[in-house]
Amino acid sequence: MLSRLQVKNYVLIDSLEIDFPEGLIIITGQTGAGKSILLGALSLVMGGKADAAMVSEGADNCVVEAEFDGVDNELKGLLEENDVEWEDGHLIIRRVVNRSGRSRAFVNDSPVPVTVLQDVASRLVDIHSQHQTLLLSDKQFQLSVLDHYAGNAELLEECARLWRESLAMKSELSKLEARIARIASDRDYNEAQFRQLDAASLREGELAELEEEQKQLANAEEIKSGLCAVEEYFTASSSSGEALSVDSALKESGKMLSKVARYIPNASELASRIDSCRCELDDILAEVSDMNSRIEMSESRLEAVEDRMSLIYGLMKKHSCTDEAELIALRDRLSNELYDSTRLEDEAADLRAQLEKTLAALKQQAEKLHSSRLKASASFAESITNSIRSLELSYAVFEVALQDAPMSATGTDSVQFLFSASGRNPVDVSKCASGGEMSRIMLSLKDMMARFTAMPTMIFDEIDTGVSGSVADKMGSMICGMGENMQVFAITHLPQVAAKGKAHYVVTKEIDPVTSRAVSTISRLSDDERVMEVARMLSGTVLTDAAIENAKSLLSYR
Repeated sequence: MLSRLQVKNYVLIDSLEIDFPEGLIIITGQTGAGKSILLGALSLVMGGKADAAMVSEGADNCVVEAEFDGVDNELKGLLEENDVEWEDGHLIIRRVVNRSGRSRAFVNDSPVPVTVLQDVASRLVDIHSQHQTLLLSDKQFQLSVLDHYAGNAELLEECARLWRESLAMKSELSKLEARIARIASDRDYNEAQFRQLDAASLREGELAELEEEQKQLANAEEIKSGLCAVEEYFTASSSSGEALSVDSALKESGKMLSKVARYIPNASELASRIDSCRCELDDILAEVSDMNSRIEMSESRLEAVEDRMSLIYGLMKKHSCTDEAELIALRDRLSNELYDSTRLEDEAADLRAQLEKTLAALKQQAEKLHSSRLKASASFAESITNSIRSLELSYAVFEVALQDAPMSATGTDSVQFLFSASGRNPVDVSKCASGGEMSRIMLSLKDMMARFTAMPTMIFDEIDTGVSGSVADKMGSMICGMGENMQVFAITHLPQVAAKGKAHYVVTKEIDPVTSRAVSTISRLSDDERVMEVARMLSGTVLTDAAIENAKSLLSYR
């Protein structure tokens, strides 16, 4: 139940902290005193839409905090899923709205998204606003009420799960079929592209090798001429015309220096250096000769290399690739896509089979729901009819009509509530009931839901609109009966209802003498104050002795 509400800087409420007991709680006040503001603050902390206009003039933000006691463990799983610390039976929800209209939500001081706050709050409080009788024309609401009565929670959960699975499968199948169709439409083109790339037998680094070979082949004559000249440089001609190799010249020079070393010791070192140079030059000459022998002057090989280079460059340009690696990756991707067509068709066939099974299970679940609803509809209608008749609509009838509807998360049923105040020819409740009749029908439905939903707290905002006298008294008794098993708040203008509550709070609006601002407050009435408030509701501004006695009389029958 809601045990405490704290409000700061919310519209006309500067600061408010109030505790609430169990049972039926009455809230009254003059029109415009701020009852709707108080309800708005509670709606905000329950996850309602935040707005900058909610922040009081001159304040930086507004804060609304609600504390709940006696909360059962059904919420524990939801809170743990969202990393919210859980204290058994105790929950604090807080909403903060800043001047820009942005808001933050907290559950037990843990920040949570507003969607989580709404989910938590929906299991704690049911708020019936003044305009909620419009729900009587909402087919989804009507179906929900019947399902609550029939105890279809598990059937609905399974039906919704199968429905979500079927939608996910249909979406995945649609994507697969689109991909298969795209591959099929491009198959001929992709096959031609793949065959061309596959026939090219590409390998990474090949182009660089070809470019180097092409340079050699294209300049083979110049290269060979240069290498031959180097070989010739290693030979020298004597004056007699006899050729003397560099190696021989160095060898003879070394011998001469060795002889000179007998006279000049340093010449021995020079002889050793010449010997080292001779060995190095021999190696150089051997490599030059080998290089020269390997240089080809082949026009056919040059043509083949240039053709290969032209092919690779052409493929790179055609496919907007920068090197052979990208061409190879493209070839492999095309290969995979051509293979994927077969694989994807197998996947699609498997998915169709799974979808068929899921749809069959969904149809079976929908049939179970239909049977359960059909079975419950007669007793549900009878229960509501009896409840409405107890509110001085003695001849009224209430019926439930099940109609076929397209498959959805709630099955294949649509519900229509039918009503007749005279008991003849019932028609759609939204088209025939007056305001007072709508209030009585809605209260009867809420009374039934309170018994079947185990909602800890229910709030009625002037559900008694359009009724008075003995009808109001009976509606008050019904609301009071609901308060025996749950916490019920009743915001009312009717003294017959106000006299039923266990606790009575009054909302007032006053002008702050310092700021000249209108400020709304709420306070709990003592027994004597309650007599005067009910008397005010009976007589208006001027309290008469008769009204006071009448108020005492009403309160004595609580």
